[in-house]
Amino acid sequence: MELTGAQILVKTLIEQGVDTVFGYPGGTVLGMFDALGEYGDKIKIIMPAHEQGGAHAADGYARVSGKCGVALATSGPGATNLVTGIANAYMDSVPLVAITGNVTRALMGRDTFQEVDICGVTMPVTKHNFLVQDISELANTVKEAFVIAASGRPGPVLVDIPKDVTEEYCEYIPAGGYKPREAAAPNQGSLKLAADMIAKAKRPLIYCGGGVVAANACGQLRTLAERGNIPVAASLMGLTALPSDHRLMLGMIGMHGTPASNFAGERCDLLISACSRFSDRVAGDRKRFAPNARLIHLDIDPAEFDKNVTCDLHIRGSAEVVLERLLIPENQDDGWIGDILRFKAEHPMPDGGDKRRINPRGLMRVIRRLAGEDAILVTDVGQHQMWAAQYYPFERPRSFVTSGGLGAMGFGLGAAIGAKAAAPDRPVVLVTGDGSFHMNLTELTTAVTHNLPVVIVIMNNGVLGMVRQWQSMFCGSRFVSTTLGRNADFVKICEGFGGLGFKADTMAGAEAALDKALSSGRVCVIDCTVDPDAKVFPMIPPGGSGGDIIYNEQ
Repeated sequence: MELTGAQILVKTLIEQGVDTVFGYPGGTVLGMFDALGEYGDKIKIIMPAHEQGGAHAADGYARVSGKCGVALATSGPGATNLVTGIANAYMDSVPLVAITGNVTRALMGRDTFQEVDICGVTMPVTKHNFLVQDISELANTVKEAFVIAASGRPGPVLVDIPKDVTEEYCEYIPAGGYKPREAAAPNQGSLKLAADMIAKAKRPLIYCGGGVVAANACGQLRTLAERGNIPVAASLMGLTALPSDHRLMLGMIGMHGTPASNFAGERCDLLISACSRFSDRVAGDRKRFAPNARLIHLDIDPAEFDKNVTCDLHIRGSAEVVLERLLIPENQDDGWIGDILRFKAEHPMPDGGDKRRINPRGLMRVIRRLAGEDAILVTDVGQHQMWAAQYYPFERPRSFVTSGGLGAMGFGLGAAIGAKAAAPDRPVVLVTGDGSFHMNLTELTTAVTHNLPVVIVIMNNGVLGMVRQWQSMFCGSRFVSTTLGRNADFVKICEGFGGLGFKADTMAGAEAALDKALSSGRVCVIDCTVDPDAKVFPMIPPGGSGGDIIYNEQ
């Protein structure tokens, strides 16, 4: 059976289990969209307002579903508009396949209208990219893109297809569905040595990263922690690996981590790093991070070993297999946990604020109570992101979607749309700031058009809150370009796009608006007035360590 390249592409996507494509049409991808329309009963097209929103949506879809997200864009500006979303997926190890059209092969390299070397542009922020110049290789190339994206450490792969390749005809030979390549088995000797180190440790600590969640290894992590009675501190990306109320879960570690997690990091004599990268937001002063501990690093990507912090033992393998095979003796000694809990009682998380005004910390608990344990929380980047990480009680893996490594403002709304597309029966709440929301608020029309009822809580302080906090603490309170001075009416904007809008200035008002929004079945914006001088604490200054922690405003 002879098919066009565009038809072969779409049939291959169906073979890979793709049911949703976040795509924006254009000249070089006309054939692809025509073919998608032909198979519309199998693949849904969600068209964003901007290609960047589509890339973020594919990212959010992948994080919640555990499948590869797919973004599709035309050549030139369409392709380059995907780059921020691709880079975001690369930094957070999210499996994403970005498909771009390009000009015909005969016109490549001639500065043709809407031509760009997107493979060259994205080379630093993809696991791999392909330029398909032979239609006979198209099906296998697309399948291989999914294999690469999902194998080992997940990440984005780009497939660039010239327009004339999509128009040619070729005998269609099904490529079959993809399966991620199996990781090499962990070294048995290293596993035994790690088990011995854990058994001898008096104050062990697990530092859990997002790779545990991505590998669906949260059950194995919990078993290991409970068997060894080992406390767990999480990176931003690893927060949902254990329920927030688990007796061994200390919360986030690092710059805005909990006092208990940073205390444990300072005092532990063995640190077990599970799929984390020792980023600067965790290990500010790497020479003083976990200063009393021997370090074990478990990771599927050997490039992470000794990249930021030199460790005593490395174990390469998938998190699921390594954690399952790390056989340690059962430990009932609560002495170490008791020390941490006493410190936690003496140094609680700050929870102050006028009860009448909107308290960002308390608002997180209100969202969780009203949205329920099944909810998915999405954030943009800034103070609101840290308040969410610190105070929102997470219950389930893959229930927190945030831009960790790249820190991309404007990520949230697209990601929330993708999360809702992946889990239509679960409540999806986006917590954002007015600065972040301004960047991609046009995606409201995407959510409304495709009936994806996300609830958007805007912490509106009229400033770029996190940058302003740093200016206050480190720049002598010289506030340059962080007071926004905008007069945007977010309620009217949302209503103009076809959603519902609410305004809240008090905690009672915010709670009432949330209750209405969550039960409305509509896209809703809740514009919450927040104090521009509210700050995120605790905080370890940049380049500092746990011993430099600032618990509250001086």
